[in-house]
Order: sequence, then structure tokens, then C-alpha cells
Amino acid sequence: MRREWWVLAAAVALVWLMLRLEAMLMPFIAGMILAYLVDPLANRLERWGASRPLAVSAVFLVLLVLLAVGVLVLIPLLVQQLRQFGQMIPGIFEWLESVLAPQIQAWTGFDVAGELDNVQATLADHWQDAGGYLAQFLGQVGRSGMAFITWVTYVSLIPVVTFYLLLDWKRLMASLRDLLPRGWEADTLRLVGRCDEVLSAFLRGQLLVMLSLGVIYGLGLTLMGVRFGVLIGLISGLASIVPFLGFIVGISIALIVAFFQFGTWLALLGVVAVFSIGQAIESTVLQPKLLGDRIGLHPVAVIFAVLAGGNLFGFTGVLLALPAAAVIMVLLRELNERYKNSTLYDATLARRDDEEAP
Repeated sequence: MRREWWVLAAAVALVWLMLRLEAMLMPFIAGMILAYLVDPLANRLERWGASRPLAVSAVFLVLLVLLAVGVLVLIPLLVQQLRQFGQMIPGIFEWLESVLAPQIQAWTGFDVAGELDNVQATLADHWQDAGGYLAQFLGQVGRSGMAFITWVTYVSLIPVVTFYLLLDWKRLMASLRDLLPRGWEADTLRLVGRCDEVLSAFLRGQLLVMLSLGVIYGLGLTLMGVRFGVLIGLISGLASIVPFLGFIVGISIALIVAFFQFGTWLALLGVVAVFSIGQAIESTVLQPKLLGDRIGLHPVAVIFAVLAGGNLFGFTGVLLALPAAAVIMVLLRELNERYKNSTLYDATLARRDDEEAP
């Protein structure tokens, strides 16, 4: 059997095994991604003279501190702002029905008020359904002690797996390299290097850009006194995974909130100024420093990968989506380069080979 068939059989077996073990793979996949993300920090501490265990412990301590801050400070604040935003929605609909809808109907003859009533009723129904589903889920978790214990165990395993993978990351990479067939080593390392470049540009660079933009937008709106500034900053940062989507979504929500809160053009100009400053910092500082000229994943590829991974493998598939998309994109580029250099694409290559043959 040719070695290509062995590779194909191994890939099929790996997919089948993932489907069978999808639930228990989650902490290991999450730990592997976290270890990959913070491995450069541990390497830098090593270059500064720290031992590998000390460097890993320091990085792990920083991660735990960030997690504690998120749990104790950010999550309660976000929950509070979400609740306040939900209380503000009826007032927005009342203004739309009493002020905006009559103007639109006078200009166009279209009955917007009736459509708004339908939208509001639909949102109310789905909100009640969501609450019912959540209550049902929590009740099921409470009745099923074993399911709750399993969930807690999986989540608790993530930091453990991250720590040990980060501690032995270099040794694991060296062992995998040593397992490669000698004839494949050069091409495999070249392709792995390209995959690492794409993943570094996206996972590390783009995530840092998203975090920075979320902080800039949230801090700017909060200093302005705009309500839900932290929540809007979080939404804008997450949506920034697609270029300009975070800006569009964030400024739209912020303008609506500022309009109903202050009702002045000056407040709206302040919101525009905050998001303009954020975009200027992104284009002049964040993108050049964090991403440079490295090629990340296309936004459409990101969206498709996340949706496809979630449908195929659930939450584990979502975690694997971006690394898998990076590998597939690198392989497709490699195939494209080989096709462009083949006689199938350019017949002159075949004639040139014939002319050079003795």
C-alpha cells in the first residue's frame, strides 16, 4: 500500500475517533489552544534566564489572575448592564412607535407601527422561550448530579492540561518531528511553518487586536458617561473578528444608546469620535505591530469554519475550527502553487523540459 493511502486511512480514523470522543475532547483541545497561545511568553521568559518550569508557572499565574479578574469584576458588571439594557428596550420601541413610525408613514405611506408591534411580540415570545429553555436546562443539570459533576470535571481539566502541555511543549514538538518519515520532513516542516504563521497572525495577533479595540471602545464610552459602555465595548471587540464589523455594530449600538440617554448632537459626535480614535489606533498601531504583513484567515473563511465546526463536532468543533481552517488554507495554497508550476497549467513547461532533456 502506498504511503498516501496510509495517510488517508489515518485521517479517516482520526475523524471517526473525534466523533466518538467529542464530549471528552473539549478540555484537551481547549488546553492545547491555550498552551499554543501563551507558549511565546514562556519562551521569552526562558530567553531572559528563567527555567522552563519557572517560566511556565509565571505565565500560568498571569492567566489565573486574568481569569479571577474576569470572574469577579467583569462578569457581574456585564450581567448588570445586560439587565439594564433589557429594561431600556421598551422605551426604545415606544419612541419608535410614537415618533419615528408616524414620520416614516407620512413620508412613504408604509405602516411601520404595525411591523414594530410584530417585532416586539416576536422578541417577547423568544425571550420567554429562552427563559423557559434556560430554566429547563438548569433544572435538568440540578436533577442530574452526574452530568453536573462531569461538566465541572471537564472545565477543571482545562488549566491542568494547559499547564502540562505548556511545560512539555518543546519536547512534544521534537517528538512529533522525530516521528516524521525522513522523506517527508522538509516539506512537512515547511507547511507546518506556514500554518504556524497563519495561526500566529490570526489567533494571537487578531485576538489581541480584538481585545485592544474592546478596551478602547469600552473605556472611551464609559468616560463619556454612555450607559452600557463595557457591554458595547465587549460586543464591538468580539465582532472585530471580521474587519469593520466591530466598528459598524459598536457605533450603531452606541449611537442609539447615546441618543436615548442624552438626546443631543454633542453626545452623538462624542461617540463618533471614540470609534474614530479606535479605528485610527487600529490602522496605525495595532495592525502593524500585532499583525504586520502576515497573512491571516479571510473573514468569510473564519465564519464558515466556526459554523461548520459547530455543526459537525459541537463545541469541540468550534475550538478546532480556526486551526483546521488555517491548515486547509495552507494546503490549498500549496496545491495552487504546485498546479501553477505544473505542465497541466502551462504547457510551455513541458516543452522546456523536453528541450533540456539530453
